[in-house]
Amino acid sequence: MERRSRPMAALCSGVALMNASMAVASATATLVAADRLGAAWGGVPSAAGVVGTGAGALALTRLVRTSRRRAFVLGYAAAAAGACLAALAVANGDVAGLCLGMLLLGLGNAAAQLSRYAAADLHPAGRRGFAIGLVVWCAAAGAVGGPLLLDPSGAAAAAAGLPAFTGPFLLAVLTCAVAAGAATGGPGGRAGAQGSPPPLRRLARTPAARSALTAMVTAQVVMVAVMTAAPLDMHMHGHGLGAVGATLSAHTLGMFALSPLTGRMTDRYGAHPVILAGLAVLALSTAVAAVATASPGRAAALFLLGYGWNLCFVGGSARLARDLPEAERPHVEGAVDAAVWTVAAAASLLSTAVLSAGGYAVLAWASCAGALAVTAGQARRRAPGTRPEQAGQETGRR
Repeated sequence: MERRSRPMAALCSGVALMNASMAVASATATLVAADRLGAAWGGVPSAAGVVGTGAGALALTRLVRTSRRRAFVLGYAAAAAGACLAALAVANGDVAGLCLGMLLLGLGNAAAQLSRYAAADLHPAGRRGFAIGLVVWCAAAGAVGGPLLLDPSGAAAAAAGLPAFTGPFLLAVLTCAVAAGAATGGPGGRAGAQGSPPPLRRLARTPAARSALTAMVTAQVVMVAVMTAAPLDMHMHGHGLGAVGATLSAHTLGMFALSPLTGRMTDRYGAHPVILAGLAVLALSTAVAAVATASPGRAAALFLLGYGWNLCFVGGSARLARDLPEAERPHVEGAVDAAVWTVAAAASLLSTAVLSAGGYAVLAWASCAGALAVTAGQARRRAPGTRPEQAGQETGRR
């Protein structure tokens, strides 16, 4: 237990700090781009951050095979440089520079995402769901607290004679740098996978990877699309940074706060029912978002959206960490994360375009329909009598 405490503390600290960085950077970048380019293009910088996360997942997975610690330190250091570049770009009205900064911030986000698998590898198979849930839960400190610092950081920048929108990025420089320092105490061993990554067609034939990939992609696309458009919709209706930050905090609370409970549910009941529950909650949350117009209703919808994502994310991650052969696990984990974030980049980019063309309700109802369709498919995927342990054993034999 004691030999796990220091690396677990390092992993949790890095994830919390990086989530704070991404929360403030993504929301602010969307507002900056929308003000300069129009509402339809507001999602471009966030899409760049998501692309960086997907590319970073593949790149850092290769480095993880030699040293997890080095991979995480490098990712967080790149994010600090990206936040600095983004702040300079905002000060100079340079949207292209802002997108490049967000791309580098995505590398740090990739390190934070891969941390949950490093935590799982520190624990026995029966506790990996809880370990993943714990790391995701620790992200709540940054992800919930970060948006609440949007207004104070903007005010501090304005008081220093800088554009208010540079403040959140300067805050991200600090948090990413501290995350890089914390990562030096993380796990430094090899992940165990050798050789070339398995081809995508082999990944598609692996039941555990296919189920996890479908659920995690759906959750990420729905969450990113609805969440990315929310601050812009509020901004277009006259809400300030304080109101936007409070709503995003409700969303991130749903994403992270109940993660230990989700992890324990996954260990006890298996990943499949947890994933199904998550998809159902996603459908409910998007339906509420489509009809809610007042701030309390919007905050409740985004809270449910966050928890639906959490159920799919923790459940899918636990399935990969527990049901795959050890030699293939790091390759598949990195490939799934890359696919999840690459598809989510398109959702981030298209969400503001849909918002501009049809409104927030159209975006929410379309997301609801997608979540319901995937829920029906996942419900038929495995026979009701198959136990989670049996599914894992079958996966390992393939």
